[in-house]
Amino acid sequence: MRKPVKKAIFPVGGLGTRFLPATKAMPKEMLPVVDKPLIQYAVEEAKGAGIEEIIFVTGRGKAAIEDHFDISWELQKTLEARGKDQELATLAKIASEPGQISYIRQQEALGLGHAVWCARHLIGDEPFAVLLADDLILAKEPCLKQLIDLHQDVGGNVVAVQDVPKDQTDRYGILDVVNDDGRVAKAKGLVEKPSPDVAPSTLSIIGRYVLEPDVLHELDRKEKGAGGEIQLTDAMARTIDRLAFHDLRFDGTRFDCGNKSGFLEATVAFALEREDLRGAVLDIIARYGAANLTQDNDISAKVIEVCK
Repeated sequence: MRKPVKKAIFPVGGLGTRFLPATKAMPKEMLPVVDKPLIQYAVEEAKGAGIEEIIFVTGRGKAAIEDHFDISWELQKTLEARGKDQELATLAKIASEPGQISYIRQQEALGLGHAVWCARHLIGDEPFAVLLADDLILAKEPCLKQLIDLHQDVGGNVVAVQDVPKDQTDRYGILDVVNDDGRVAKAKGLVEKPSPDVAPSTLSIIGRYVLEPDVLHELDRKEKGAGGEIQLTDAMARTIDRLAFHDLRFDGTRFDCGNKSGFLEATVAFALEREDLRGAVLDIIARYGAANLTQDNDISAKVIEVCK
């Protein structure tokens, strides 16, 4: 019987420089998609997958994340006095059980692998999940739950993947695949950000992982990889000789909210999923007119694609 996955790490120490000046005084993970910050979507996905312990690996200037998941007694009392029951119910969904959330400080920005390693003492000898809030996923069944279900079947390390354009392989961790049934693939290796001419495939890891604690032992070596950083993918690759490594093409749509066009696309897509907003969003698009949007602009192209 495999150990259940009950702990999840959220690396949230990045500076978010692509979204300056918005992120000068606000963590990028707190940028709202419609009316919820990115990090809340990720935490809700984790809880929907059965995760019981949330571990944030933070850095300087991230206090807003801690405040967001805390109880604001002043706000709550004010809403109660004004009879704002709907708003109170919204706040109640954010709350966690006492002790369910932990915060670890990553004192140096040494890479994703280093951020995960910082949480090693809270993970212990258990399988764990890693979620990157920049990757926002719209799915009927939480993406992480799909990964955990597969992990229960096959064990080892399991990651979410998607195919990327050949000329973009140098932006991602790319898999060297042994076999692939169209949904689940088994990898024999992976390379962090390979140039297109040497990439073993176009199958890319995105920000959802279910990992065995062996990966933490590999991160103990603190070996630097691409970009002079400690790479999580390098530590995973060093476990392949003893652990199965499976990749899941999950059911759902991933939005890369680490860039402006992906963030805008996510905002439109999530708004269109809301009954209270769909009509208004379609009216806005109609008012501005798709004819006024051109494919010359990356953001405009995203809006046209989502609204078709």
